Amino acid sequence: MGQKINPLGFRLGTTQSHHSLWFAQPKKYSEGLEEDKKIRDCIKNYVQKNIRISSGMEGIARIEIKKRIDLIQIIIYMGFPKLLIEDKPQRVAELQMNVQKELNCVNRKLNIAITRISNPYGHPNILAEFIAGQLKNRVSFRKAMKKAIELTEQANTKGIQVQIAGRIDGKEIARVEWIREGRVPLQTIEAKIDYCAYTVRTIYGVLGIKIWIFADE
Repeated sequence: MGQKINPLGFRLGTTQSHHSLWFAQPKKYSEGLEEDKKIRDCIKNYVQKNIRISSGMEGIARIEIKKRIDLIQIIIYMGFPKLLIEDKPQRVAELQMNVQKELNCVNRKLNIAITRISNPYGHPNILAEFIAGQLKNRVSFRKAMKKAIELTEQANTKGIQVQIAGRIDGKEIARVEWIREGRVPLQTIEAKIDYCAYTVRTIYGVLGIKIWIFADE
């Protein structure tokens, strides 16, 4: 007890599945892993550069990658897909070209699909982006946390825990502040818990945001 473990890795095979599905020989495993990171970084960079959003949110919940011998299939789960599909064929085709250039894959086809999430604020990544935007605008961290909890309550979740660490409000000494609403049973493997760790750069330095959302049993 007392050993920290990633709640998603802890639940693999029960309530969580892998975000990347592919097979590789042991020697080539690291190459596949680097390729996945390149794909995810490329998509996030494209969304950041090309989409001007007033709140500064990308709205990407997660990116799933499925690889076959001749095909790489990428599914982007977005909370606000209108941002990427305003002039849909052009934007998605451009994104596809960018990823292909980054990977330099000649023998494999690339297929990108965008899926909408029904409750965006019920997902920790989108919620962390919201809190990060508030902190950058110098909103009090307590206000930002409470507002985030209000948004998740509208998404019908059973519990949430939010933690912020670092030089909060520009104080000289770094500290950790957290708030919990409802139940968050981290010890129960059958409890479906979504988790994310997010880094935000403020004028005072780097802050770390961690969010646990208890979605369902």
